[in-house]
Amino acid sequence: MFAHDVEIALQAATALANSALPPETMTTVEELAMFFDDYSYSGRHDLDEAELEGVLALRGELRDLLTATREDAVVIVNRMLAEEQALPQLARHDGFDWHLHAIDPDAPLPARIRVETAMAMIDVIRADELSRLGLCADDECEGVVLDLSRNRSRRFCSTSCGNRNAVAAYRARQSGT
Repeated sequence: MFAHDVEIALQAATALANSALPPETMTTVEELAMFFDDYSYSGRHDLDEAELEGVLALRGELRDLLTATREDAVVIVNRMLAEEQALPQLARHDGFDWHLHAIDPDAPLPARIRVETAMAMIDVIRADELSRLGLCADDECEGVVLDLSRNRSRRFCSTSCGNRNAVAAYRARQSGT
C-alpha cells in the first residue's frame, strides 16, 4: 500500500502513541533504544533521560494526528513540518533504497520522529487512506489502530485486545447469551 519508510514511520508513531496507555511502556532509556532500533531510525541518538522525555512528550500530538479527520490532519502535518523547518531530500542508508528524509540526521530524535511521522502522513492524506487509522474496537481500550492489511480487517490495537475480545465472544457463545 505505502512505501516501506512510510509504513515504518506509521507503525512507529502508532506504537509511540499507544505507549501512553496503561500499562504505560517506553518508560526507560533502554526501551527507547529498542524503539529506535525496532523502527529503523537513523542518525543522532543521545540515549539519555532528556531525549526520552522529549520523545514521550510527542505521544499526545501523534495520537491527535493519527486519529484526526483528513482536514485536521493536514493542519497538524503542515504545522509540524513548519515548526521543524523540514526540507525534503532523498536519502539512502542502512540497506534501504532512496526514500525521503526531511530533517538533518543530527537533529534531536523527537524532532526527527515528528518530521518522519508528518512525512508519512502526507502519503496517507494524499491517498485518502485515513480509514487505515482508527481506534481499537475493544470497548475498554483507547489504542490507535494502524491497518495495513489488504482486506482492511484489523480492528484491535494489539493481540492482547484481540485475544480478550475473542475470549469474551467465545464465553458468550458458550453461555448461550
